[in-house]
Amino acid sequence: MQRLILPLPGNEGFAKRLAALCQGELGAVETRRFPDGENYVRLHGDPRGRAVDIVCTLARPDSCFLSLVFAADTARDLGAAEVNLIAPYLAYMRQDKRFQDGESVSSLSFARLVSSTFDRLLTVDPHLHRHPSLSALYTIPTTTLHAAPRLASWIAGNVQAPLIVGPDEESEQWAGSIAARIGAPHVVLRKTRRGDRQVEIEAPDLSAWRDCTPVLVDDIASSGRTLVVAAGKLAGMRPPQCVVVHALFAEDAWPQVSACFERVVSTDAVPHPSNRIELAPLLANALLRNLRD
Repeated sequence: MQRLILPLPGNEGFAKRLAALCQGELGAVETRRFPDGENYVRLHGDPRGRAVDIVCTLARPDSCFLSLVFAADTARDLGAAEVNLIAPYLAYMRQDKRFQDGESVSSLSFARLVSSTFDRLLTVDPHLHRHPSLSALYTIPTTTLHAAPRLASWIAGNVQAPLIVGPDEESEQWAGSIAARIGAPHVVLRKTRRGDRQVEIEAPDLSAWRDCTPVLVDDIASSGRTLVVAAGKLAGMRPPQCVVVHALFAEDAWPQVSACFERVVSTDAVPHPSNRIELAPLLANALLRNLRD
């Protein structure tokens, strides 16, 4: 029986590509607000006896999470065999410890909410920092997919003589993996974060690669400060380019970042004008493997 793919509003394009690739039926989730501000949710598509995959990137989770829960509960009430969350971007991974007295460890709270609502979780490059895997947070089966091969393919096909640049030490494995796939050199910068919007970056001697095109690669572009400061360290080289997985670009980050690079490209994990790299094939392959790692 065909899977039923249900996109929350704003995720229709991604869900349509996903459904076509995994030969699923594309349904719809209708949402609106009652006059008192409460959420109304209606499913279009029959979940009875089927695997239901609800597609919702969680870049702005607070505005959509209740609708997401209502959609999942409705699918289960209507007889779905299983209800999975397809979240190309997974929110609430940043606050993974109590940095100051009284703080909420929101990554744990959010994981409990998702785990109590869905049977499985499928996501791409979650921002794991202090946790070794999603299984340390989530009590449901999780599948973590990696966009690096897709980024590497795009860079190989669109950038001449690339030098892969990681913005900090944490990106060493990430940048190295992309570079190795396309036979390109890579370097890693050193970052010290002073606050949400203040970072300091040191660069090694880049003179050996002055004939290369620097391509800054990162998993998340949020405030954009890391990318902006890093771009300034690439002066004297060919005009730099930037490739990111999750194009959050909060507040005024996009105009600041785009002004620093010849080209900024992202995956479609989060809808944004910079989207050029499709992740639907990656997720479709996982669904066809029945979400087994």
